[in-house]
Amino acid sequence: MAEKLAPEKRHEFVHNGQKVFEWDQTLEEVNMYIDLPQTVPKKLFYCKIQSKHIEVGIKGNPPYLNHDLSSPVKTDSSFWTLDVLVRNIKSIGTDKTTAYRRRYGKKSRREEERLFGRISANKKDEVMHVTLQKRDKGQTWASPILGQGGLDPYVADLEQKRLMLQRFQEENPGFDFSQAQFTGTCPDPRTFMGGIRND
Repeated sequence: MAEKLAPEKRHEFVHNGQKVFEWDQTLEEVNMYIDLPQTVPKKLFYCKIQSKHIEVGIKGNPPYLNHDLSSPVKTDSSFWTLDVLVRNIKSIGTDKTTAYRRRYGKKSRREEERLFGRISANKKDEVMHVTLQKRDKGQTWASPILGQGGLDPYVADLEQKRLMLQRFQEENPGFDFSQAQFTGTCPDPRTFMGGIRND
């Protein structure tokens, strides 16, 4: 049931028309996703996480990100990884292949590729995934970066409501809060009814 209250989509931070990173959050962490250039060897990327600051870049170059964080994080449980996302991309020849299969039956992949060209290709996107452990569990962040790309008030309110429901779900695992709704202003998930229990 808790996965029903997971972030539905990532927020984008765009600067000068270019996506800088995407991000989402849970009660305990903020996740940043930074697309990496494919021409740079992975061993050259770095990320330095301090309690109130983050620096991301390529060794030997000026930092890509060098900013204060919106709120403090626990550095001992914050980390970063390099991930590869593989997406299957269908080519235009798919319609021809389907019609051929209906008429003549399915052939081997090699035979179909010879007749119609490559049917699909895998696209690999390399991403730096930064996980920032919130020092104050339940705090709603408007943005990972202080003063940059904050959520508009409506989206921030939706985010706070989702985190509040996530807190209820965590404290009451036998109930399903995924369809629950708030009317009016949502309370702060960090401080509501005495605050979050740290078990």
